[in-house]
Amino acid sequence: MKKDTSKIVEELGLCPDFTTFYNENKEYMVTASLSEMLAELLQQKGLRKSAVIKAAELSEVYAYQIFSGLRVPERKKLLCLAIGMELNLDEVQSLLKCAGYSPLYVKLPFDSIVLYGICRHLSVVAINDLLFEYDLETLG
Repeated sequence: MKKDTSKIVEELGLCPDFTTFYNENKEYMVTASLSEMLAELLQQKGLRKSAVIKAAELSEVYAYQIFSGLRVPERKKLLCLAIGMELNLDEVQSLLKCAGYSPLYVKLPFDSIVLYGICRHLSVVAINDLLFEYDLETLG
């Protein structure tokens, strides 16, 4: 059973001590590494790394290093992988958080275009075109 993040935060504020809170919520904590999370997503979706890398518009060597855990990509490159994997918004946000990055925030112009692209299942190239059109940095 999945517990909503806001519910966990509420419980944290109400709990008398951290040990009790942690013991009651440890199954909801993110413990997977980025490479483990990527591997799990690939398996769940029945995707091949080579196809994802091509769709992500990333260098093969660099992307395979990300998948193997040798590199932690910058936020924009991780977004490219997420788009290449055709992840839904919740999966993208979880992936960003797992890597230690802030989730996409709709009030930021760059993030809002990326959010739009993810929700519309646009490619990395199409999202980059939109970013360029609005004079913003592209995904790469």
